[in-house]
Amino acid sequence: MPLVAPFRTSFGTETSRDVLLVRVVTPEGEGWAECAAMSEPRYCSEYVDGAQDVLRRFLIPALPKSGVAAAAVGRALAPFTGHQMAKSALESAVLDAQLRASGDSFASHLGAAHDRVPCGVSVGIMDSIPQLLDAVEQYVAEGYLRIKLKIEPGWDVEPVRAVRERFGDDLLLQVDANAAYTLVDAQHLARLDAFGLLLIEQPLANDDMVQHAQLAKLLRTPICLDESIESAAHAAAAISLGACSVINIKPARVGGYLEARRIHDLARAHGVPVWCGGMLETGIGRAANVALAALPGFTLPGDTSGSHRYFATDITEPFVLTDGHLTVPTGPGLGVDPLPDVLKEVTTSTEWTAL
Repeated sequence: MPLVAPFRTSFGTETSRDVLLVRVVTPEGEGWAECAAMSEPRYCSEYVDGAQDVLRRFLIPALPKSGVAAAAVGRALAPFTGHQMAKSALESAVLDAQLRASGDSFASHLGAAHDRVPCGVSVGIMDSIPQLLDAVEQYVAEGYLRIKLKIEPGWDVEPVRAVRERFGDDLLLQVDANAAYTLVDAQHLARLDAFGLLLIEQPLANDDMVQHAQLAKLLRTPICLDESIESAAHAAAAISLGACSVINIKPARVGGYLEARRIHDLARAHGVPVWCGGMLETGIGRAANVALAALPGFTLPGDTSGSHRYFATDITEPFVLTDGHLTVPTGPGLGVDPLPDVLKEVTTSTEWTAL
């Protein structure tokens, strides 16, 4: 799936997505899910070919042959370490099949409180500040309610300053470092305090909550954790340590939507706002993310952008922004289906595994 424009972060540049879809067929029906792993292990240790291998060799064979409810998938896969994105895809496809059979939607099953969700957009690292300003202007004109700027050493204070000066203090603005800094950079990162940001996302290493807690004491800007949070247990530890005051919940990163809901419930109980992150999903993954983002604790706009932010043609009917919001699907399961002709056109291979 080619992207409409290159998407650059501190860990690399994406020009296309090699999408792994999982389809589960049961006697009662079928379900779909999308694995969020990228082509290369840069965002995390997972990658598409590895996810396909672990699904084929270990995760799918671990499911009970007599059938399994989505709530039991996590227990069946627990003996296998890591591979959260592959696990999420399998659990989500089983859940979609289960909900389609019962006639319930993803949103209602998860506990959604809203019928539409406010949307932000993630803006990658650009070659120049004028190019960045043009991109932000386009997204503001399209109606996005929040802008997130990717940053890295050498591309941080000045781009943020330029965006704030151009678009004013009323623009909801945040930054995402994807673990590009160290605690040595604390004084430099503190310069971002002047711009009234909603948050700075994952400034330090994924596995260092202690130093995030130290950094939090040195900044006025709230710290949000992303890659550091792989489970509800990680979220509880981060909150206890004071490592963050906001959490980005990416269902694929935490092993699925059921664990994502547990993190939401934990954070809400502690008064910690959450928002839904994105992984350049097609309409399959976007439908599930929008359903999750409709839960009551998701009080900040997420990276649930419209389909055309990333793809000229999506594999489902496109998600279209209206007044800065996306409508939550209400049909059974995900509420969306792949478009057969589009799916056929972009499919490079298929593989069936029977239990």
